[in-house]
Amino acid sequence: MRALTSGDPGAVGGHRLLARLGAGGMGVVYLARTPGGALVALKVIRAEHAADPDFRARFRREVTAAGRLRGRWLVPVVAADAEAREPWLATEFVPGPTLTETVDGHGPWPEPAVLRLGGYLARTLADVHRAGLVHRDVKPGNVLLTLDGPRLIDFGIARAPGATALTESDVVIGSPGYLAPEQARTGAAEVGPPADVFALGCVLAYAASARRPFGTGNPAAVVFRTVHEPPDLSGVPEGTLRAWVERCLGKPPEDRPAAAELAAALESAAQPGPAGEGPGPAAGGPGDTVADPVSWLPGAVVRVVAERAGRALDIPPQDRDTPVSGSPPPAAPTRRRFLAAGGAAGVVAAGGGLLAYGLGRGGTSVGGAAPVHTLGLHADLSGPGKDTGRAHERAARLAVDRHNVRENAGFRLALEVADDGGTREGAARVARRFADDAAVRAVLGPTTAAGTLAAAGTYRTARLGAVLVGIDGTGVPQPDAETLAVTRAPEKLLAAAFLRYFTDDRPVNRVAIVSDRGREAADFALAVDENPPNDGIVTVHDTDDGVTAAVEAAVVDWRAEAVLYAGTSPERAARLARALAVAEFAGPRGGTWHTMTPAFLDAAGITAGGWLFAAPFTAPAAAPDFAAAYRGAYGVAPPRWAPEAYDAVGLVGAAIARLKRTAVDDTIDRGPLAQELFRETYRGVAKDLTFARDGTHQLELPGSLFLYQARGDTFAFLGPYGEWRRP
Repeated sequence: MRALTSGDPGAVGGHRLLARLGAGGMGVVYLARTPGGALVALKVIRAEHAADPDFRARFRREVTAAGRLRGRWLVPVVAADAEAREPWLATEFVPGPTLTETVDGHGPWPEPAVLRLGGYLARTLADVHRAGLVHRDVKPGNVLLTLDGPRLIDFGIARAPGATALTESDVVIGSPGYLAPEQARTGAAEVGPPADVFALGCVLAYAASARRPFGTGNPAAVVFRTVHEPPDLSGVPEGTLRAWVERCLGKPPEDRPAAAELAAALESAAQPGPAGEGPGPAAGGPGDTVADPVSWLPGAVVRVVAERAGRALDIPPQDRDTPVSGSPPPAAPTRRRFLAAGGAAGVVAAGGGLLAYGLGRGGTSVGGAAPVHTLGLHADLSGPGKDTGRAHERAARLAVDRHNVRENAGFRLALEVADDGGTREGAARVARRFADDAAVRAVLGPTTAAGTLAAAGTYRTARLGAVLVGIDGTGVPQPDAETLAVTRAPEKLLAAAFLRYFTDDRPVNRVAIVSDRGREAADFALAVDENPPNDGIVTVHDTDDGVTAAVEAAVVDWRAEAVLYAGTSPERAARLARALAVAEFAGPRGGTWHTMTPAFLDAAGITAGGWLFAAPFTAPAAAPDFAAAYRGAYGVAPPRWAPEAYDAVGLVGAAIARLKRTAVDDTIDRGPLAQELFRETYRGVAKDLTFARDGTHQLELPGSLFLYQARGDTFAFLGPYGEWRRP
């Protein structure tokens, strides 16, 4: 779930909107509450699409089609308005993860579980086909898992066989990788029920192997393989399941089984064996009961499904008052929040906002409920650094959610989000807002260097601790830095990763630095020059006369054993990689995280292979539980700095917990909390956070630097400082 924005309506068709569930080019899906109090997923189509008569006709067809569907594992339509300016459709809300999330996060399912899943979905498709419809977009992302079985959703492109298509003749409808061959051919005259059976075969192969049977990559290439090549079923176990999957994936539609035939076969195969083992039969149709409904789910998936159901009412804090760049701050802090204690809380409307029922703000408690401590998120969400800012916000929301569903946590966290637009003026305004809001106990951010310089003094004056994630605080005057908890290694220490590597792992004595002009380059070159590995020799060659001349001086004339690029330009680093290849240099070479980009890989080509990179962040994949949770929440892999932002919330939460042990009431003051951030080691998902106790509060080096290596079209994670795998 995502918080509502200032551009979202308060209600649609009498349904009060609570949160965003998703958004795309076609419209927005909201979590809403009906006048009777039930939760629904409400899909609103953007007005520009609805203005197209053909599109509106298609939406009417969707409403009609969905209203005709009946089945235990289908999601019913509860309300709709196809004639509204922005048409909308409300369906029962299903608080479950998708099949994609569980397979990508926890691996392939065992065969009995896949057989049971296949029986449910095949029976559902039989119901769809019996109604004279074709789903046309059966895929893992459209299968939701709940405690009483799966649900097939998104009939947005369903239409009756033979009905006139409302798309152009050269458009393919569906998802590459799950399209039937006849569906993948643009302008196909007829797509019938066999196309859904083919897609279901792809879904079952994916569930059993965690592999797409026609691969991934360029959609056109996937479609070509679907039409012309056999599926890759190498991960699907031999036996009944594989035999039926192979039949489903037959190229001619007439070779595939009907959905009802497939359902009967998979249900029979899922029956308990002679020894009483097995998941039990699947439901036979509408109204059938299911004994022990979650017994067929893998154990890890049961936990994910149960947790998601428990968080069904965990509505995110509302962002309607979040200022945007150029807008003045509100005159006084508002209380538009919804916080669910233990996964459930009452909701009351007041002044157009949502209030936490039974929960207070700023460390207060009401009616015996757990106290709530508010954290401010200070980020660039609309300027040049918006991608990094959004990663911080998403990870912080995930951390707050995870804290609030813990049993016996003792207190709840709330997140107040403010966007500084990536400007110094915006950062100063946000800092004043958080400083003036007595409920805010600590701040995460800012997320830009300029914002940090503009806000640090205000936060120090307010005794408000600010946790920096991707910014090292360079340039902030020492008095203003007193309340800054910098959780990343400073730029000037990046060279330490190479010095350790060239001493212990790949000993060299002659290191050449190819350096650009600029503070980062100068600091890096100076650090290597002052601490030569193995007491060797370091030379610095600038790029004023060109990269080729620098390589000739370093490699040909001076006979360097290792070459490092001290600069921030991926394009210049790529030129250096090509020049070193021309010079037939075979020693270690590398640079810093600033050049660790797709642009470097594209420009350097094959010469990028083997390059090493020192970075102050871990690889999200190195924290698999966090990565799975992030993907489950947002549908994408976590980007850089996301694990570190998640840990920032944990750092503050741990400090609050320590202060509460000696507090006489629920009050947590800002000043003591700001100092408590530095007192003890916090063991996070990205790294351990240990700060020097000499008054500088500098993050200790071990574990805060990481090494990567370019391999093919990616950057392989070698590990943290001193613990990396040998390339």
